[in-house]
Amino acid sequence: MSAKTAASPLEERWRDILSVHARTMCEIDRVLHPHGLGASDFEVLDLLASQAPREGEQCRVQNLVGRVHLSQSALSRLIGRLEKDGLVTRSVCEHDRRGVWVALTEKGRALYAEVRPLQRAALERTLSG
Repeated sequence: MSAKTAASPLEERWRDILSVHARTMCEIDRVLHPHGLGASDFEVLDLLASQAPREGEQCRVQNLVGRVHLSQSALSRLIGRLEKDGLVTRSVCEHDRRGVWVALTEKGRALYAEVRPLQRAALERTLSG
Protein backbone atom coordinates (compact mmCIF):
# COMPACT_ATOMS: atom_id res chain seq x y z
CA MET A 1 0.00 0.00 0.00
CA SER A 2 1.45 3.37 -0.95
CA ALA A 3 1.67 6.21 1.48
CA LYS A 4 -0.20 9.41 0.70
CA THR A 5 2.06 12.32 -0.03
CA ALA A 6 1.23 15.99 0.00
CA ALA A 7 0.57 17.41 -3.43
CA SER A 8 3.23 19.68 -4.79
CA PRO A 9 2.33 23.30 -5.61
CA LEU A 10 2.44 22.36 -9.29
CA GLU A 11 -0.03 19.52 -8.79
CA GLU A 12 -2.33 21.77 -6.78
CA ARG A 13 -2.19 24.42 -9.51
CA TRP A 14 -3.02 21.77 -12.13
CA ARG A 15 -6.03 20.59 -10.08
CA ASP A 16 -7.20 24.19 -9.74
CA ILE A 17 -7.00 24.66 -13.52
CA LEU A 18 -8.98 21.47 -14.11
CA SER A 19 -11.60 22.54 -11.58
CA VAL A 20 -12.06 25.97 -13.18
CA HIS A 21 -12.26 24.36 -16.63
CA ALA A 22 -14.89 21.85 -15.48
CA ARG A 23 -17.03 24.51 -13.78
CA THR A 24 -16.79 26.79 -16.80
CA MET A 25 -17.68 24.08 -19.32
CA CYS A 26 -20.64 22.97 -17.18
CA GLU A 27 -21.92 26.54 -16.93
CA ILE A 28 -21.60 27.05 -20.69
CA ASP A 29 -23.37 23.74 -21.31
CA ARG A 30 -26.16 24.80 -18.93
CA VAL A 31 -26.84 28.15 -20.61
CA LEU A 32 -26.58 26.81 -24.16
CA HIS A 33 -28.63 23.64 -23.67
CA PRO A 34 -32.00 25.37 -24.26
CA HIS A 35 -30.64 26.41 -27.67
CA GLY A 36 -29.64 22.87 -28.62
CA LEU A 37 -25.90 23.47 -28.20
CA GLY A 38 -23.18 22.37 -25.86
CA ALA A 39 -19.88 24.00 -24.98
CA SER A 40 -17.99 22.05 -27.66
CA ASP A 41 -20.57 22.96 -30.30
CA PHE A 42 -20.21 26.63 -29.40
CA GLU A 43 -16.42 26.36 -29.44
CA VAL A 44 -16.50 25.19 -33.06
CA LEU A 45 -19.06 27.82 -34.10
CA ASP A 46 -16.96 30.49 -32.38
CA LEU A 47 -13.79 29.40 -34.18
CA LEU A 48 -15.57 29.29 -37.52
CA ALA A 49 -17.01 32.76 -36.96
CA SER A 50 -13.58 34.15 -36.11
CA GLN A 51 -11.62 32.34 -38.85
CA ALA A 52 -14.21 32.85 -41.59
CA PRO A 53 -15.96 36.04 -40.48
CA ARG A 54 -17.88 36.73 -43.69
CA GLU A 55 -20.74 34.62 -44.98
CA GLY A 56 -19.56 32.05 -47.51
CA GLU A 57 -15.99 31.98 -46.19
CA GLN A 58 -14.70 28.55 -45.35
CA CYS A 59 -12.25 27.13 -42.87
CA ARG A 60 -10.29 23.95 -43.33
CA VAL A 61 -11.23 21.37 -40.70
CA GLN A 62 -7.55 20.58 -40.17
CA ASN A 63 -7.06 24.19 -38.98
CA LEU A 64 -9.62 23.61 -36.23
CA VAL A 65 -8.10 20.37 -34.92
CA GLY A 66 -5.35 22.01 -32.89
CA ARG A 67 -7.63 24.73 -31.55
CA VAL A 68 -10.42 22.65 -29.99
CA HIS A 69 -10.23 20.28 -27.06
CA LEU A 70 -11.45 17.35 -29.17
CA SER A 71 -9.73 14.59 -31.09
CA GLN A 72 -9.91 14.75 -34.87
CA SER A 73 -12.53 12.00 -34.99
CA ALA A 74 -14.66 13.64 -32.26
CA LEU A 75 -14.41 16.96 -34.11
CA SER A 76 -15.53 15.27 -37.32
CA ARG A 77 -18.57 13.77 -35.55
CA LEU A 78 -19.41 17.14 -33.99
CA ILE A 79 -19.20 18.87 -37.38
CA GLY A 80 -21.45 16.14 -38.77
CA ARG A 81 -24.06 16.92 -36.10
CA LEU A 82 -23.79 20.66 -36.77
CA GLU A 83 -24.23 19.96 -40.48
CA LYS A 84 -27.27 17.76 -39.83
CA ASP A 85 -28.77 20.63 -37.79
CA GLY A 86 -28.17 23.02 -40.71
CA LEU A 87 -25.61 25.14 -38.84
CA VAL A 88 -22.60 24.39 -41.06
CA THR A 89 -21.84 23.00 -44.49
CA ARG A 90 -18.94 20.74 -45.43
CA SER A 91 -17.23 20.39 -48.77
CA VAL A 92 -14.18 18.60 -50.12
CA CYS A 93 -11.14 20.66 -51.04
CA GLU A 94 -10.72 20.69 -54.82
CA HIS A 95 -6.91 20.78 -54.69
CA ASP A 96 -6.47 18.17 -51.97
CA ARG A 97 -9.21 15.55 -51.83
CA ARG A 98 -8.14 14.67 -48.28
CA GLY A 99 -8.98 18.19 -47.10
CA VAL A 100 -12.44 19.19 -45.92
CA TRP A 101 -13.80 22.72 -45.73
CA VAL A 102 -16.47 23.81 -43.29
CA ALA A 103 -18.48 27.03 -43.24
CA LEU A 104 -21.22 28.52 -41.11
CA THR A 105 -24.62 28.66 -42.75
CA GLU A 106 -26.96 31.62 -42.36
CA LYS A 107 -28.80 29.64 -39.69
CA GLY A 108 -25.49 28.88 -37.95
CA ARG A 109 -24.45 32.54 -37.98
CA ALA A 110 -27.83 33.59 -36.57
CA LEU A 111 -27.70 31.02 -33.76
CA TYR A 112 -24.09 31.92 -32.99
CA ALA A 113 -25.02 35.62 -32.74
CA GLU A 114 -27.92 34.73 -30.43
CA VAL A 115 -25.93 32.56 -28.02
CA ARG A 116 -22.58 34.36 -28.05
CA PRO A 117 -23.67 36.82 -25.32
CA LEU A 118 -24.84 33.89 -23.16
CA GLN A 119 -21.47 32.16 -23.48
CA ARG A 120 -19.58 35.37 -22.76
CA ALA A 121 -21.74 36.00 -19.67
CA ALA A 122 -21.02 32.45 -18.48
CA LEU A 123 -17.29 33.12 -18.88
CA GLU A 124 -17.69 36.33 -16.89
CA ARG A 125 -19.50 34.52 -14.07
CA THR A 126 -17.01 31.66 -13.79
CA LEU A 127 -13.72 33.39 -14.54
CA SER A 128 -14.02 36.88 -13.10
CA GLY A 129 -12.92 36.26 -9.60
